Amino acid sequence: MLAERRHQLILRALRSGGPAAVTDLSEQLGVSPATIRRDLVRLEEEGLLTRVHGGAVVDEGDQPFAEVAEVRVAEKDAIAAKAASMVRDGQSVLLDIGTTAYRLARQLHGRRLTVITSNLVVYEELADDEGIELVLLGGMVRREYRSLVGFLTEDNLRQLHADWLFLGTSGVRPGGQVMDTTVVEVPVKRAMIRAGDKVVLLADSAKFPGTGMARVCGPGELDVLVTNEPVDQGTRSSFEDAGVEVVTV
Repeated sequence: MLAERRHQLILRALRSGGPAAVTDLSEQLGVSPATIRRDLVRLEEEGLLTRVHGGAVVDEGDQPFAEVAEVRVAEKDAIAAKAASMVRDGQSVLLDIGTTAYRLARQLHGRRLTVITSNLVVYEELADDEGIELVLLGGMVRREYRSLVGFLTEDNLRQLHADWLFLGTSGVRPGGQVMDTTVVEVPVKRAMIRAGDKVVLLADSAKFPGTGMARVCGPGELDVLVTNEPVDQGTRSSFEDAGVEVVTV
C-alpha cells in the first residue's frame, strides 16, 4: 500500500472513530507498527494529527458526512432501531445533525409522525414519505456535513416543541459531559435540547470518550442514553445519578 493511501486511511480512522492506538491502526491497515509510527510522525509534521502516548488523535470539526456515514453502520442501526421503538405514532420527533440521526430516519418510514430536523440527509430520506409531516429548519448550509446551522436555525427551534429529541455527539466524557468537535453546532444542539420534551442521546461505543472540545450539555439535561456496548461503570454512574436511563442494545 502506498504511503499516501495509508495516510488517507489513518486520518479517516481517527476522524470517524476518535483516538486510535498504533497497534489498532497496524491491524486495520495490515502493516507493521513501525510503519504506522513513521506515518504518524509525518502526519504530525504536516499538522494533520497529534501523537499521543501509544497512538494519535485528530480533533477536527468538519468531517465530511459521506465519510462518517460509512463507519459502524451495524452499531448505528441497532441504536436507531431501539430509538425508533420508543416513539408512538402521532408524536413529534426532533432529529439532530449527524449520521446516527440519519440511520434513525430510515427506521421511521411508514409511521404517522411529525419529524423536525436541520439534517439535510434526514430531509432527503423522508421527503417522499407521505405519512410523515416533515419540518425542515432554516439556517446556513454546511455542505460538507449536510446540515443547517446558525441563528436562523436556533430561532426556528425557539418556536417549536417536540415530544422527542434524538441527539448525537462526538464524544462523552467520563463524567457524562456531552461534547462536540464543531463549535458552530453547539448552540443548535442546545436549542434542540430546550425544544425537546424527552432528550435521548444516541452514542455508539466509539463515542466513549470520543472527541470534542465544546461542551453541549451535562447528563442532567438528558432522559435516556442508548448505546451498543456496556458503558464503563464510572460513566454509567454519572448518568444514573442524574436520573438518566441507560439502554444497551
